[in-house]
Amino acid sequence: MFLGTIERQLDSKRRIVLPAEFRASVGPLEGLFCFSGFEFDCLEGGGPDLLKRYDTLIDELPFGDPLRTALETNVRGGFARLSWDPAGRVTLPEPLCDQFGLTDWVSVVGLGERFQIWSKAAYAAHREGQRLAARDGLAALRLSQRGARLAANS
Repeated sequence: MFLGTIERQLDSKRRIVLPAEFRASVGPLEGLFCFSGFEFDCLEGGGPDLLKRYDTLIDELPFGDPLRTALETNVRGGFARLSWDPAGRVTLPEPLCDQFGLTDWVSVVGLGERFQIWSKAAYAAHREGQRLAARDGLAALRLSQRGARLAANS
């Protein structure tokens, strides 16, 4: 699993050191990959399990379906393998760095079976929005659960 958030500085070759825990979650032969995130303006990445999840989702859609084509284009067509050197550095693809403004400091965010790489400033704003969404969402969920319990006890 990919957990936690770290900040790293890209070097002149667009390399960062990924946490040892991220590298340990997949074998060096399986490796990590990334592609352009489509939920948010960041890189999304993971290991073989994430790729299998997307493959299953894509294969459930009929050939020619616009959503299938969009997912194929983004995930399969945008696929970039990330291999690390003995120091644990991975080189991020230049086009993706340019697309998301990854030029200096980045935030690497573990989300369980996947991770995201953001520009540091963009992630700070995103994180605050997600904190507020989680707070509001949990409050609404608790109200819903409380209502369901009351209805069941009536």
